[in-house]
Amino acid sequence: MSVTPMAYSTANWHWKNKTVTPWAKEWFERELITVQVEGPDGAVVSIERVVDVEGDVELGRRKSKLITIYDCKVVLHWKGRAADGTEANGSLTIPEVSHEITLDGISDYVWSLTSQSSPATTALFTLAKERFPTALEAKLATFPVDLIDTHGKDIIVGSNEPSRTSSPAPLSTSTHAVSGPAKKAPALSQKLNTSVVEVEATFHASADDLFSLLTDEKRIPTWSRAPAKSAAAPDTEYELFGGGVRGKYISLSPGKEIKQTWALQSPTWPNGHIATLTTVLEQSTDSTKVTFSLDGVPTGMEDETRRNLEGYYVLGFKSIGLGTVL
Repeated sequence: MSVTPMAYSTANWHWKNKTVTPWAKEWFERELITVQVEGPDGAVVSIERVVDVEGDVELGRRKSKLITIYDCKVVLHWKGRAADGTEANGSLTIPEVSHEITLDGISDYVWSLTSQSSPATTALFTLAKERFPTALEAKLATFPVDLIDTHGKDIIVGSNEPSRTSSPAPLSTSTHAVSGPAKKAPALSQKLNTSVVEVEATFHASADDLFSLLTDEKRIPTWSRAPAKSAAAPDTEYELFGGGVRGKYISLSPGKEIKQTWALQSPTWPNGHIATLTTVLEQSTDSTKVTFSLDGVPTGMEDETRRNLEGYYVLGFKSIGLGTVL
């Protein structure tokens, strides 16, 4: 007796959860110790080790969408070293690392200074309390994205048709957008309904410096915390976040604007779909307003995409000390 296979859309409609807590603990232990910040006087504080992780982490599927489900308590040990060689250390507890908290901003920390109190160690303690929150927010914003990239394919039922089950194919010269008004690239199998997502932030930095940070292959990893490829010239390919985002530069106006095709390498992004990211830099006397405008976001992915732009780009800049102007 033959059995008719369940349709792709039907198979992915129902709930399915996958527990990935062991993987998550390894991620915290591996990624959080890369967090390090520097003070203006040469002092450095960093996360030395992850002491404990309590809680559960799951990846869920519902109505063909992937949902990250996690709520953890993370205990860290930090250390610092002043320019004169003075060292200090202590503990840092994040009571709640969850989907909502990660994306909305972390505010509740429990700090301690283990080293004997002195003016030098107190200064390191103050530096940690002032600078770690932003750096940790930027790092933790990448957690749900890495979770989906690593485990998303395991709970989305595949098909022979183009879908969100695999990473998009490398961009080719026949599919990238061309100079001029932003165009929405069609999906491989059908035209997608899309919209524009905008994120704005104002930084204490010059427009030229921000342009360099966004396009210079050697400087991009300082805020993205991942390898990058960028020749910063029209019609050349680029890769950000270790290949998580790929595309081609369309046009570049130093200190003013960057226009590039943009494709997310994730199971949640339609296979082969390409959007257009326009980054506008507007410098004032002591700051620069940056507007990220992504044209071609698939309908239903607006909130997720906005969180990605805020988590990867805006918090990335904040993590290297480019404070935002309210």
